[in-house]
Amino acid sequence: MEYRLNKFLAEKLGLSRREADNAIASGKVLVNDKPAILGARITDADKISYCGKDIDAKPVEYTYLMMNKPEGYVSSRKRQGDTPTLYELLPEKYQSLKTVGRLDKNSSGLIILTNDGDFAYKHTHPKFYKLKTYVVTLDHALEPLHQQEISDFGIQLEDGLSKLFLTRLSDDRLTWQVEMSEGRNRQIRRTFAALGYEVKKLHRIEFGNYKLGDLKPGEIVEIKK
Repeated sequence: MEYRLNKFLAEKLGLSRREADNAIASGKVLVNDKPAILGARITDADKISYCGKDIDAKPVEYTYLMMNKPEGYVSSRKRQGDTPTLYELLPEKYQSLKTVGRLDKNSSGLIILTNDGDFAYKHTHPKFYKLKTYVVTLDHALEPLHQQEISDFGIQLEDGLSKLFLTRLSDDRLTWQVEMSEGRNRQIRRTFAALGYEVKKLHRIEFGNYKLGDLKPGEIVEIKK
């Protein structure tokens, strides 16, 4: 079977595709003892090395992991100041996985991690329309007119129109189910903020075909593609 060298390196070494391409371009990668070229394809029979160390050329075994991310953790690999990262909650064997999208520090709930780049792309690019569902609690009751604005017309943000689909979950109009297929940075928080509301809690419960279920904060479970 033939596959792309940069994709193989990214999955084996935990690099981005760009980092893998840079490694190839800088001469750090050898294929059958010769410098690799950008765009190269390899097979199981090829000998691959990176910075002088051999890499098993067998296809990567993909792992898919679901976590209930607690509040107070960032989704990046590196700490932001004193703020811990969700990778500090993961066993060593999962440290090379990458998050599929992100949840900000003050948000919680379902986040998927994998080493399958194609899976991640198909779950994050807007053209694939992967629905995400959240439970959102506001600082004060959402006015019916504002509910209609958000759901029917959308709110103009600096990076484009934001339309969220809202379902009321409490009689006091504080807690809402929010559905969206996009995933722009802090989009839900910014949408409500544009109308004078602060999101006090934001918890993701569904992402595409995956549901958080009864997974407890900080818990993880391997899932199938």
